[in-house]
Amino acid sequence: MTRRFAVELGWRTLLRDLNVRELAVLRRAGLPDDLFSRPGQGLDTGEYFRFWLGLEAEVRDPLLPLRVMETITTELFSPPLFAALCSATLVQAAHRLATYKALIAPMELDVRASPSGTLTLTPRWLEAVGDVPVIVTVTELAFFVRLARMATRDRVPALEVTLPDLPARSHMPAYTEFFGVRVTRGERPSITFGATDAVRPFLTENAAMWQVFEPELRRRLSDIGDRASMGERVSAVLLELLPGGAAGIDVVAARLNVSTRTLQRRLDAEGVTFRALINVTREKLARHYLTRTVLSGAEIAFLLGFTDPNSFFRAFREWTGVTPDTVRRVLT
Repeated sequence: MTRRFAVELGWRTLLRDLNVRELAVLRRAGLPDDLFSRPGQGLDTGEYFRFWLGLEAEVRDPLLPLRVMETITTELFSPPLFAALCSATLVQAAHRLATYKALIAPMELDVRASPSGTLTLTPRWLEAVGDVPVIVTVTELAFFVRLARMATRDRVPALEVTLPDLPARSHMPAYTEFFGVRVTRGERPSITFGATDAVRPFLTENAAMWQVFEPELRRRLSDIGDRASMGERVSAVLLELLPGGAAGIDVVAARLNVSTRTLQRRLDAEGVTFRALINVTREKLARHYLTRTVLSGAEIAFLLGFTDPNSFFRAFREWTGVTPDTVRRVLT
């Protein structure tokens, strides 16, 4: 079952503020003309990406992600944005976004604080087939800078920004000006804030409003979880955990807030096994690494949690009937 994500009314406001015709964007994206007026209407991951690509095609501005951020204000109501603005600091806001972003986007947010206090945020896209549109990635990273600045009323800079694909050289000065640091190439998109800025007080903090608003967010998040099968939820978690080498069933169960026994029982009821889900996820990741990176077979084996390269090679042949080298030669 494919997960779907709510269409927020704030999108209509955003398009109006950008002086973009709503209908033109929807038609470019191949989405229903009445997308914003049908209650309960949602988008899957592919449709979500198509919306942003349609907006990009309609506007034809290579700096569109930065324009979008200039348009966002506290008046643009969005549940995750509201949750973040009610927070006390950027650290707390990031954790709230990691929890509630799934209400409106096919994304999980990895939040990591270093021993020195720096804060690194890495978006991970759920059920993405192929490359994630650059506009989606850049807009997501730029949002965190915009959030910090709206909440503190200060020009908070990023400490580091990485993107798999860098902007054109002619556009780099605009990116540097916006983020406050030069964007560098990295395997995954991420943004890091300094220790001081991570705990800088939010002037928009509102604990009372948050206590009123949080129960509804939790209810909506529960609804999303109820619609997704346990197999889908496990697969999403495995995509995040496997590269880190911590994909045991007990770890996955803890991430899903269920007991190991409950997890196994739910999977049995759906006719799938944890081992099968691991193998399917490993195969997907292996194909991605083989066709999209220059990582060696040994490096890929390590990222997939294999103890040695030969185990990976044998497993890949069992899954596909061919060797990893064959896939790399054919598909690259």
